[in-house]
Amino acid sequence: MRWRRPPLQHLLAPVFAHAVESLCTALTPSSKRNYGIVVRSFLAYLGTAYPAVTRLDQLRRDPHTLGWMTHLRAQNPPLATATCIGRLFALRTIFHELARTSHLPELAHLLLREDIPRSPHTLPRPLTPEQDQLLQQEFMRRNDLGANVFLLLRSTGMRIGECADLSYDCLRSTGPNQWAIHVPLGKLKTERMVPVDAFGRDLVHRLRFFRALDPLPADGRLLARPGSKVAVLVQLRDYLHLVCHSLGLPTEIVPHQFRHTYATEMLRSGISFPVLMKLLGHVDPAMTMRYVDVALTDLEREFQLARSKPRHLAPQPKTSAVPARTGLDGIIDVLLATQHLMEMYRRPLPKGNANQRLLRLSKRLIKILTEIRKLRST
Repeated sequence: MRWRRPPLQHLLAPVFAHAVESLCTALTPSSKRNYGIVVRSFLAYLGTAYPAVTRLDQLRRDPHTLGWMTHLRAQNPPLATATCIGRLFALRTIFHELARTSHLPELAHLLLREDIPRSPHTLPRPLTPEQDQLLQQEFMRRNDLGANVFLLLRSTGMRIGECADLSYDCLRSTGPNQWAIHVPLGKLKTERMVPVDAFGRDLVHRLRFFRALDPLPADGRLLARPGSKVAVLVQLRDYLHLVCHSLGLPTEIVPHQFRHTYATEMLRSGISFPVLMKLLGHVDPAMTMRYVDVALTDLEREFQLARSKPRHLAPQPKTSAVPARTGLDGIIDVLLATQHLMEMYRRPLPKGNANQRLLRLSKRLIKILTEIRKLRST
């Protein structure tokens, strides 16, 4: 029997619960559960330390919000930095929602953006080549349900939660001897198609075979769920832990490292950065960079390639054996070449002041060209 906490006894609990319901309309149940944890933490502290606070207009940044932050950091064992950041963000979002719905704008200033520490810089965690080879060999030898799941994660870069949500018909034919796996809405509310080779196709067929052997009724998913999705994820993580232990590998290896390994392998194989973002289902390039391990050997390879085959931001203008024209025609030729080079230099630049100024100069050249052509026709 699953133990459940008793309902939170606080006069502000219904107000906060209503704000959470409003925020979580389009979010996943796990996101709603996280908001609930933050509300319980804040109101439990408030009820213990300041029982006289029973209305929203009584809330103050000091001592209520700042006191809760101190209480959060003083927990034993201490919360991870990422967990603290998530809880601060969640409470700040709730305060903003309460400020809007309760017409109390001061609530939006109870927790400031400056109160939230920066996220720690996390290094990419791909498997070492030796770990990767040992695990893949062991998975191939075992060839059971768990082994094929992890081989599929390694071959596609999926998150383990996305794999648990795959539909039975996730494999799609995209052409002759071409296949892709449809990955449903995941962590970032994105869905995508991940190309796979014949080995990836066979992995899906094997998982379908294991699903057909399972006594549980068909539910449209590729992986059977004897309980909740969380139970499936726990079973898979336990399976990986046992495999690593049997191979003498660190038991701290987690499924997400297969995703980091896939990303690093794809980039080293020559896939462009935008395509890698699509394969991983990312919307922010900074997130993709956190997944890629750029080692010294990669730097040396790229350096040597750049020295032997240099590339230019702007293509060199094509030379012609035809002599340069004179008069207005010569001026038009020069202006066209200048405008072309300016555009080729501007486009790779990040959005900002320099990009905007070059764009304005390019447009001015176009206007000048128009006026000169008018002179030529008169």
